[in-house]
Amino acid sequence: MTRILKMVTAAACLAALTSFVNYKPFRLFVLGDSISLQYGADLGKYLGEGYIIERKTGDSVAFKNLDIPVGSNGGDSRMVLKYLKSKVNDPSFNPDLFVLNCGLHDVKKEPVTGKIAVEEADYRSNLEQIYKLISQKKIPMMWVRTTGIIDSIHRRNKGFSRFNKDIKLYNHIADEVFTAHQVPEIDLYSFTEAQGDNRFVDHAHYTPEVRKLQAAYIAGSIRLWKQTSNFKNK
Repeated sequence: MTRILKMVTAAACLAALTSFVNYKPFRLFVLGDSISLQYGADLGKYLGEGYIIERKTGDSVAFKNLDIPVGSNGGDSRMVLKYLKSKVNDPSFNPDLFVLNCGLHDVKKEPVTGKIAVEEADYRSNLEQIYKLISQKKIPMMWVRTTGIIDSIHRRNKGFSRFNKDIKLYNHIADEVFTAHQVPEIDLYSFTEAQGDNRFVDHAHYTPEVRKLQAAYIAGSIRLWKQTSNFKNK
């Protein structure tokens, strides 16, 4: 009996050691606008151990002015597509899940001419091309719906215009694209809107408390996806 116990114990120890050696953290690549940058500070905390978050570099530049999409700010769909066309050729770009949002910069309008940054048809086309690039690399993807604004608050920003009806329209376009491709969505628009009119610190960005709630909501959505999908570490 003692010999058997020793053998069982040794086998258990070997199995535990093998499991430890073969353990791979879940690699997450997050690409989004300034909203993503802000809740991103808390996302890792709510995901917990076993997750690695990767993203574009350049936080120091991006945080100087959150309205200007530079550095780690993904910007509009045209910028995202351009970035990914280069990124997919990098052998190290092979995350377990790609989490994307773009839309706020697409619906920017010139205050004088009213010209929108990215037209509806171009937005749809850009999202389709983005999906094709990611799917060709066989990388699972989640889409985060664009957060809304309150028009009367956003008017205080004089650099450019933006209207919530356009955000709703572009969210609808994204819904159509990604539903057709069976890409799961995180409805950050509705979740954030439910936090009330005092959620803003300026024309589009949120209080620290709301950012934490956004991070927790997204982390929960990602963990649920991991648990319910047929995910396997690469």
